[in-house]
Amino acid sequence: MKMLRRAFKTEFLWSRSYTSKAKRQLLKQDETKIKVVESKPSDPHKHRVYCWGYQETGALGTLTNIKKAQERYTDMVHHPTRMQFSVNNDIRDITAGYGFSAFAVNRSDGETLFGSGLNTDSQLGLQMRGHPKDPQNLDIIIYPTPIKLPRIEGESDEDMMVKCMSAGRAHLVVATNNGTIFTMGNNSYGQCCRDIIEDEQYKGSTLIHRLSGKDICGEEDNIVDVICGQDHTMFLTKLGHVYTCGWGADGQTGQGHFMTNGRIAQALGDISKERIIKLSCASDCVLALNDKGEVFGWGNSEYGQLDDAENADSQINSPRHLTLTKGIGKLKDISSGGSFCMVLNEEGLVYTWGYGILGFGPYVEQSSKPQHLLPALFGRNDFSDKAYVVSIGCGVFHMGAINSDGDLFMWGKNRCGHLGLGHKQDQFFPLKTAVNGKVTKVAYGVDHTLALCKPFI
Repeated sequence: MKMLRRAFKTEFLWSRSYTSKAKRQLLKQDETKIKVVESKPSDPHKHRVYCWGYQETGALGTLTNIKKAQERYTDMVHHPTRMQFSVNNDIRDITAGYGFSAFAVNRSDGETLFGSGLNTDSQLGLQMRGHPKDPQNLDIIIYPTPIKLPRIEGESDEDMMVKCMSAGRAHLVVATNNGTIFTMGNNSYGQCCRDIIEDEQYKGSTLIHRLSGKDICGEEDNIVDVICGQDHTMFLTKLGHVYTCGWGADGQTGQGHFMTNGRIAQALGDISKERIIKLSCASDCVLALNDKGEVFGWGNSEYGQLDDAENADSQINSPRHLTLTKGIGKLKDISSGGSFCMVLNEEGLVYTWGYGILGFGPYVEQSSKPQHLLPALFGRNDFSDKAYVVSIGCGVFHMGAINSDGDLFMWGKNRCGHLGLGHKQDQFFPLKTAVNGKVTKVAYGVDHTLALCKPFI
């Protein structure tokens, strides 16, 4: 009896194994009965924002409870985290300053600008709480709050849409669609494009300075971008001209002197007859790119960022055509950090030089000449052999690059977790940051990072 059972079991298993490998064909009349599941984005907005790094200042805009914000385990976010604010709002642009962030939005209620983070110098406008008769100024904003831009009669919501914006150490500059410039925050060095007032109090200030872009560049031109250094401001026009104001002790205003003032003037020198298409500055060293793919620079050059000669000037107050980038091809992107620089050529190769973590490992901390990083460090491999870098960026202590697949790679100092790699250790080579979307723009703060992304699908 046992022998029969064993034989039956063996025959059953053999037949089961055979039938599981049998080929099955789908009948044509059954194709319409197959359910097709189409994936949809989790929200209707075109862009989403991920943030990471130091959270205690409120710059990440992810906290909604003050008591929770004071708990120690919430001081840093080590992995890219999606902002709830970007789920509920259509984010158009982002910028990151020293401990604060600003967001350009598209809303039906007419609010076009929001901010979160440090507000000790009213760099996010006047933010109040409490009873109207006894209001209290907010020094820290933990969740994005509207920044009220002063309007004049007849200005529409479309006029007040943010065209471009940039954040410095403690000031914010915004340009709107109708050509108006708004500046707010600390103006100790004239970085807010107005005269310096001795002993001016910035905490709790209601002042948002307003000026016309035409007053800066004239009637025949218009402002297309604004870039804030640590304590100075630069404007780029459609015709490729550069106008600056603010702190100039290192020559970063490019006006041919080392003075500090709030009066906007054109930066000339070697760029006077050039059409500049991009400016970059995270601190006090400025890079400029013209339409021919050539790079210019001015400002702080203590680590040979602008000149590798033995007796080179450490502060350059007038724009110079940089010779150290010759031989690496036509450039398509530039970025300047605290003590290092980075460029991207039209072949998608990334070059870095200066002082700091340059991406070549723990034993290379200074280079007087641009050296290129291998494409394999930015996602080029057997599975994605056509991947190349499309844009680059710098914070004061860290760098980043976005490749053609929308992946973000970061390296540099990481004491606040602002590389988004899950830890606080410094990263000596470019490493992919796990952002759940295709990255289109990155805002590099001094201790936090924001990424504007599109959904994968």
